[in-house]
Amino acid sequence: MKRRRADRLPGSDGRVRGFTLIEVLAALVIVALGMLGVIEAVTQSTRNGTYLREKTLAHWIALNVITEKRLQPEPPPVTGDLAGDVEFAGQRWRWTMQVTQTQVASLRRMDVSVRPADAPDTSALATVTGFYGTAIGAAGGGRLDWSGADKAGGTDDGNDDEGDGSDAGGKPGKGDGAGQPAPPLPGPSPETPTAPVEEE
Repeated sequence: MKRRRADRLPGSDGRVRGFTLIEVLAALVIVALGMLGVIEAVTQSTRNGTYLREKTLAHWIALNVITEKRLQPEPPPVTGDLAGDVEFAGQRWRWTMQVTQTQVASLRRMDVSVRPADAPDTSALATVTGFYGTAIGAAGGGRLDWSGADKAGGTDDGNDDEGDGSDAGGKPGKGDGAGQPAPPLPGPSPETPTAPVEEE
């Protein structure tokens, strides 16, 4: 009889106690706060992934625009800004280009900014800088014309063929610099017979 009464403890009336309503509500609040933190972390990670994807696409578009301008026969104009729309990766994009003249007369700087077409003008996702130059060196080396002259190839100062004894590649030539062949090297002539050596 005492053992059966001991099984009913610890309640004074013999009933087994459980969680109260306040304890259950407190546990639910703690679980809800933890779930909110997890959901916020997942949302932030998804947002960062979307931003990085759009930034990468905008960077590719800016590189494409700079490459297209470099392939043009004429450099982009310095006056005013250029702009255009492009469809890329299932989305509409807007790019703007600002062209400035550098200290080198034949070199221009191109700054391209790209943003979604429905985004504000000041919310550029990527900005890429490129250069357009008209000074092109000749094949195999040569001097570049950085002064912006009409002649695009390398300049020739005319000193390579006037008495320096070197050819177009900068190597020493066979002549003496005046169009005459070089003198033969000193030594015995192949036509002069040599005296035999007597052995004792």
